[in-house]
Amino acid sequence: MKKNWKRKLVWFTIALILTLLVGTAVLATVLQHKKKEKAAWQEQMQAEQIAEINAQTDAETQMHAGAGVQIGSGQDDNTGGEDREDASLPEIETDQKEQNPQEEQKTDPAEEKGKAVMTFAGDICFHDAYANMYALSARGGNIESCIGASLLAEMRDADICMINNEFPYSDRGQPVEGKTFTFCSKPGNVKLLSQMGVDIVSLANNHAYDYGQDALLDSLDTLDGEGIARVGAGRNLEEAMAPVYFDVNGTKIGILAATQIERLENPDTKGATEDSPGVFRCFNETELNRLLEQIKQTKQQCDFLTVYIHWGTENTDELDWAQPYQAKLIAEAGADLIVGCHPHCLQGIDYMGDTPVIYSLGNFWFNSKEVDTALLKVTVQGDTLENIQMIPALQKDCSTNALDGAEGERVINYLQSLSENITIDAEGYISSN
Repeated sequence: MKKNWKRKLVWFTIALILTLLVGTAVLATVLQHKKKEKAAWQEQMQAEQIAEINAQTDAETQMHAGAGVQIGSGQDDNTGGEDREDASLPEIETDQKEQNPQEEQKTDPAEEKGKAVMTFAGDICFHDAYANMYALSARGGNIESCIGASLLAEMRDADICMINNEFPYSDRGQPVEGKTFTFCSKPGNVKLLSQMGVDIVSLANNHAYDYGQDALLDSLDTLDGEGIARVGAGRNLEEAMAPVYFDVNGTKIGILAATQIERLENPDTKGATEDSPGVFRCFNETELNRLLEQIKQTKQQCDFLTVYIHWGTENTDELDWAQPYQAKLIAEAGADLIVGCHPHCLQGIDYMGDTPVIYSLGNFWFNSKEVDTALLKVTVQGDTLENIQMIPALQKDCSTNALDGAEGERVINYLQSLSENITIDAEGYISSN
């Protein structure tokens, strides 16, 4: 029994020693594996940090090498972070502090939007029986014979040029019965707009319907065929109300047009309805509210919104009650600029809040009458109005030419006398008092 006990003790001791040896070997293997994993992880982290530093250094080099070049204008830069050129990269710190993408400086969206230059002229008429069209034909048929070179250069060089198209283009229809003045022009005369550099016209006026529904519809087709955008009239109310948008260097411009004239329950110039052609009217409460709602919706879709409106009393520089009344509401609804026409003469300038109101640009090239006029030039960037300028001009003897010197000063002084809340400098630039 004693020998058996000793034998068991020996085997137990041997087994214990073997267990300890095996356990030690296993533990050593595990520790060695962990050590290798840690070393590999450290090497990977170091390699990633080096790669990050190199990538940031390359980006900074590209940023400085490309100074003055707009990067990513109008495009989404959020592409997951791979190979991203970011003009706001932070400086690389010596302690290689980890960057939090949510804490990176963001580029101001306005900085990505380029400038847009717009010019606006007042009333234009190509009525075949008017003296200015006879003069144009006698002078060879080129618009350069009737509008001065400097004005044409401003109109053609602008990103957007707009006029009030105060007549239909058509070979059909008859003058509206009982109306004192009715105008119409051959469809081929639409080429004059292109010669002038016009990009968009307002048809929201009291002469677009002078030869009836068919002539208005022909006008829409004629302008479309020439590639001239149009606002303020259409085949139905939805089309007449529709804005036109221009994207200029990343700045999105919206334009609307509407008319108060004629101020009658049953006007000669028919307002568009849901299923009939006409103009976009805005005189009575229902019409005005429709315009204000359209302004609000359009402003949400663009950076800068111009409303071109037909209003006022003809042949007087005095405002009527409806002009400042509606101007205030139009500005509050979201218009960034309000341009008026219809009086056939210049009227004053004002601000409604931050919104400039040019109450009337007058006739631009309409007839043979001698009358002061102006070309409005506006520069915007994003939603910011950079500057606004009136270029004085004169319509005389069926020609329109820019004025300078004493005559230009005379027109600017005249506009200043009508505009107590603004200042116009010697070059025609306007600022709010």
